[in-house]
Amino acid sequence: MPVVHPSDAVAYEIHGARFVSYAHPRTGSKELCAWRGEIPAGTKAPLHTVNREEILHILEGELVITLDGRTERVGAGDTLIINPGATFGAENPTDRTAVTWVTTTIGLEAELADGTRIVAPWAN
Repeated sequence: MPVVHPSDAVAYEIHGARFVSYAHPRTGSKELCAWRGEIPAGTKAPLHTVNREEILHILEGELVITLDGRTERVGAGDTLIINPGATFGAENPTDRTAVTWVTTTIGLEAELADGTRIVAPWAN
């Protein structure tokens, strides 16, 4: 039975945020991956276009989300559905870290406005 303990999770940092990866092929997942996102106060992730659907659930704190040109403040208990091809960005304008749980399919990649491609190691 694949069980991923907190001590087995792998953390990655990019654009000021921390991604703690639990479910992915190296931990036994065949189709899905999941991670905890930690977005510190004052962090602003650049807009990026994703190639896979993502489900992002806010566990703690608040974020200002921009999704396909629409901006909305979301908080603990809210869930976002980010479809493939959507352009997404997140900002934490508060004074405390926001914590999220994200699930997607294996193979998540993102493209920044300048054409830079990011292969998410926490989702592969």
